[in-house]
Amino acid sequence: MKTTLFLLVPVALAFSLPVHAAGNAEAGKAKSTACAACHGADGNSTVPSFPRLAGQNRDYLYHSLKDYKAGKRKNPIMAGQVQNLSDADMLDLAMYFSKQKGLQLKY
Repeated sequence: MKTTLFLLVPVALAFSLPVHAAGNAEAGKAKSTACAACHGADGNSTVPSFPRLAGQNRDYLYHSLKDYKAGKRKNPIMAGQVQNLSDADMLDLAMYFSKQKGLQLKY
């Protein structure tokens, strides 16, 4: 019985983690109001010194937020903004901005 349980727990976790790791775009939209001041309401900043977040890769956005929080990326404004964000908050924000229509590249 213990062996079966020992084997089933990792399998159950493996199936549940991707759902959480994806983030929730609707929750991210609700959490994005503080971001709008610099990055625009939908992540399309009109100020050249503030990057556009719309359409960026979700994983890139998520890891960037984590790096600001950990101090690996240095920016005093962003450090203050991410200080109280949970991991779920960062995933939600990353998912929301990644789903927005961003800068279009023409080839």
